[in-house]
Amino acid sequence: MKKKIILSALIGATTSLMALGAEQASLYKDPRIMGMGGANIAVGGYSSSVFSNPAGLASIKKENGYLVDILSFDLSGSAGFGDFASDISDANTNEDMTAVLQKYAGEHFHIGFDNYSSVSKNSDLFAWSVGLLASSDVNFEAHPNGSTNGGLLETSSRVYGGVILGAAKEYSTEIGRVDVGVGLKFITQKSYEGALGLSELVNNDDIGKTLQDKYEQTSSGFGLDLGLTYHPFEDTMWHPAFGLSVLNIGGMGMDDNFGKQPTTVNIGASITPEIGYIDKLVLAIDYVDMFNENTIRIYDYNDDGEVVAFSDYTDSDFIKRLRIGAGFGIIDTSMFSTQINIGLYQGAYTAGLDMAASVFKLNLATYAEQVGTGSVDISDRRYMAQLAIGW
Repeated sequence: MKKKIILSALIGATTSLMALGAEQASLYKDPRIMGMGGANIAVGGYSSSVFSNPAGLASIKKENGYLVDILSFDLSGSAGFGDFASDISDANTNEDMTAVLQKYAGEHFHIGFDNYSSVSKNSDLFAWSVGLLASSDVNFEAHPNGSTNGGLLETSSRVYGGVILGAAKEYSTEIGRVDVGVGLKFITQKSYEGALGLSELVNNDDIGKTLQDKYEQTSSGFGLDLGLTYHPFEDTMWHPAFGLSVLNIGGMGMDDNFGKQPTTVNIGASITPEIGYIDKLVLAIDYVDMFNENTIRIYDYNDDGEVVAFSDYTDSDFIKRLRIGAGFGIIDTSMFSTQINIGLYQGAYTAGLDMAASVFKLNLATYAEQVGTGSVDISDRRYMAQLAIGW
């Protein structure tokens, strides 16, 4: 069920109630986009634009022919995740584990792996894209006094993948160019959402297996996305654009598990001014999930760390949904290109570097994900690296 959070202190009012990883729903975060504040609804131009606005496929450069991304490996992780994992592994007694949970109390840790391989093309007739997604999204948060047995380690994690299809077509009208896009996807996932107590953490050589036995849920679903991008003054030096997308229309049937994808309405605007000494400049702003469909799940645990009930609360934080970015293309030739990205994502800075040399691509980015809501937000600074082969 959904409820409106009136007092954000509810989460911390009792040790038996805790929230798990309340970040905005997503399926894929492209480091090229995240470095630019995550703003892409009115920009497009990438095969991964299908995840924000399928109409963005119409902005892929036609002169590039087929756009192929294969072996596109992405690794993302929180600052300090390695130390956290090492300390958990080295704790051999209840006292040691309690000390570790106390050391990292309230901190949120993430590690993820993605491979989005795709083939796209923008022809004179229409633009299209076919992609395969394989991802893992692992999150942990420590609560040293979460139960009478001394502590809890919460997780909200998933392993998922599927097929992504997208198509877009541009129309020339008397009031400017209009791009219309549609996306279809089928996703299957295994999710793990809950907590482990001290007795399940200490001297456990396979915590992953314990989580699997206790919490694994399998689900799948189809998603339909629609998008629109309006270019009112294409012939001016500013090249403004306005975007609108409706993602996961009707939901995807995975609402009971971590990784659900609610229907969201998203808007964006961008300009691409022509400046002589810069190969390309893009400025963009997005506002996602206009009707606050993302929720925060609050769990009630018993003394043994077992879930006895949960409630879903709406989160209407404005800053959490605001994304602002800028991209500065320094060089763009057939053999080498590079772009520097900066932005604001959920109120925190982002930065990125995109490089391509022949068929090899290296993309780096950092951003901070906000979990929780209001005064109890937790900022999880993450770093991303993508190595790909493509042309």
